[in-house]
Amino acid sequence: MSEIHVQEDSKKILHQIEEDLYRPIKKHDQGSVAWLVFVLTIVAVGFYAWTHQLKVGLGVTGLRDYVSWGMYLGNFVFFVAVSLIGMLISSVLQLLGYKWVTPITRIAEQIAIAAVALAGIIIIMDMGRPDRVLNVIKNARFASPILWDVTVITTYLTISVLLIYLPLIPDLAMMSKRLTGIPLWQRKTYQILSLNWNGNEQQMQILKKAIRILLILIIPVALSIHTVTSWLFAATLRPGWDSTIFGPYFVTGAFVAGCAAVLIVMFVYRNRYGLHNYLEDKHFDLMCKLLVLTSLVYLYFNINEFLVPAYKMRKLEGAHIHELFSGKFAVMFYLVQVGGLILPIVLLLFKKMRKPVPAFIIAIVVLIAAWFKRYLIVVPTMLHPTLPIQFVPENFSHYVPTGTEILVTSFSIGMAILIITILAKVFPVIPVWEYAHEKGVKEKDLFD
Repeated sequence: MSEIHVQEDSKKILHQIEEDLYRPIKKHDQGSVAWLVFVLTIVAVGFYAWTHQLKVGLGVTGLRDYVSWGMYLGNFVFFVAVSLIGMLISSVLQLLGYKWVTPITRIAEQIAIAAVALAGIIIIMDMGRPDRVLNVIKNARFASPILWDVTVITTYLTISVLLIYLPLIPDLAMMSKRLTGIPLWQRKTYQILSLNWNGNEQQMQILKKAIRILLILIIPVALSIHTVTSWLFAATLRPGWDSTIFGPYFVTGAFVAGCAAVLIVMFVYRNRYGLHNYLEDKHFDLMCKLLVLTSLVYLYFNINEFLVPAYKMRKLEGAHIHELFSGKFAVMFYLVQVGGLILPIVLLLFKKMRKPVPAFIIAIVVLIAAWFKRYLIVVPTMLHPTLPIQFVPENFSHYVPTGTEILVTSFSIGMAILIITILAKVFPVIPVWEYAHEKGVKEKDLFD
């Protein structure tokens, strides 16, 4: 009798989990439609601005001979940074055996895929001529960091897609059999993508082995993607970029931005889809602690990055530091350092601040500050070239993003949000079979 009760309990738990976690896929209310229309409008307006830029040329932007890298390159570095969270949560923490990350892994991978895809797109938009991206491949120079950047971005995107797809296979098999209220074509698509999965022991062993290989493989690739991105700057002799710590400086900053992005998406999913029992207060608490840890390491690198040049104040470095500390970028600099780094660390030390609502607000501030941080990495240095600015038009000596650049930036952000939205509407945002297995559901009940 006890065995029958255990089996019945197992099926009840599974039924409840499926009912809750399939809700985002089946939910088609006015709010969903309104949100999709809003995001698509942003994307459409931004895409129109880009087509206008293609027709007229980069003259419609604020980019000139001196500031040839502006908001677009800041966007690129920002998206690459956010994408690294997929590696930290899905790979490192899972390999270390932290079970609490199970409900968050797919969220982190969704963000990683959206961010790294947009990192590639924004570079093409910055080129002015999209066809010129072929020159990177045709005229490949192994000494060029740009070639390696293209290589690691493509590799990281490929592994991230595989890393979200492989754990989805059992979920796809379950959805093709048990998910109701969806069109027949959608059910057939799930069935095809599940690759005839039936959950036998051999399939499970192969799947777990393949996932583990990817979890290990993605670590060096993810570290490479942002390290190589930092070399695009550090390989020059420009003040502000000529640094030997740019690799770890960029990587730790990426973890800060990524943790903030995950907290935001967690909060939205939890409240929009009623996932309070899955994305619990403890998950927000632990993610906030992770954010504090990464922020402390990043703060250490920030102190090293600015303290030594500020102490020496060499001519070119001194002009750059002066511009950040007391010049026209000072307000932005202090808001980023204090409001986006120091203050969140202090606030999140208090348990009340690690609750979902305050954590969500702090994460938004941190993510916005992370974007402005990338802007400060790119623009001020370009306004202090190694040769003096002279005998050029006045607008060459400063940089202000134009409406076109702002709209194209909104396109990239909108596209990232759209990708995450689509993934949430098509696939469960939390791994059903993994979560159910951890809650004691028998494997034979999962795939019957």
